[in-house]
Amino acid sequence: MPLFYQPNALSEPFLGEEESRHCVKTLRLKKGDPIEVTDGQGNRLACVIETADPRRCTFRILQQHTDPVRPYQIHLAVAPTKNLDRIEWFVEKAVEIGIDSLTFFVGKHSERRVLKMDRVEKIAVAAMKQSLQNRLPALAFLEHFREVLNLSADQRFIAHLDEENPTPHLLKAARPAGSVLVLIGPEGDFSKDELAAALQSGFKPVTLGKTRLRTETAAFAACHTVHLVNEL
Repeated sequence: MPLFYQPNALSEPFLGEEESRHCVKTLRLKKGDPIEVTDGQGNRLACVIETADPRRCTFRILQQHTDPVRPYQIHLAVAPTKNLDRIEWFVEKAVEIGIDSLTFFVGKHSERRVLKMDRVEKIAVAAMKQSLQNRLPALAFLEHFREVLNLSADQRFIAHLDEENPTPHLLKAARPAGSVLVLIGPEGDFSKDELAAALQSGFKPVTLGKTRLRTETAAFAACHTVHLVNEL
């Protein structure tokens, strides 16, 4: 059954213009056809179309299901890559496997300092619907690295491969349950000052393996690793 996104579905039982067009024009759904709608906040609604208008498709809610909240939350703070295709790939895959919050930030060595968050949200919504999930991750963009240090979580890590000093793998450093925040640096890595500031702020250094990973690969690996810590 088709799944559509309407963030205010419980109080505003109609699809936005883009979703309405997809529903009526592309899928050719008509009045009386069943659809499912998610509000991205954990609610899945079984509905029936009342007005098949390609600009404002209205629906009637028949049944509501609310997903339980996971006992753990994943928050990644990532410096966006110069190549937009790579960061968009990461957003899609991270949402597919499950992520609760995604913050992009600008670091000293960042090659990309601007990011269109409306595009990021569009990709995240599409990935949420494709993977049949009902929760859209919180998305944010911070213009300065120091703002990242104020992000809170039960466990806070910074991914950093130190060739001289032994650093624990995230798989062994993270504990099950609670919230986990992992910082992922840009292609040029964190600067020495940024790393020092993070450690002073209570972030613990971790690795994601013995090889040097691209930013988007490291971010995806971190997300998957936290899932493994909690689900194995």
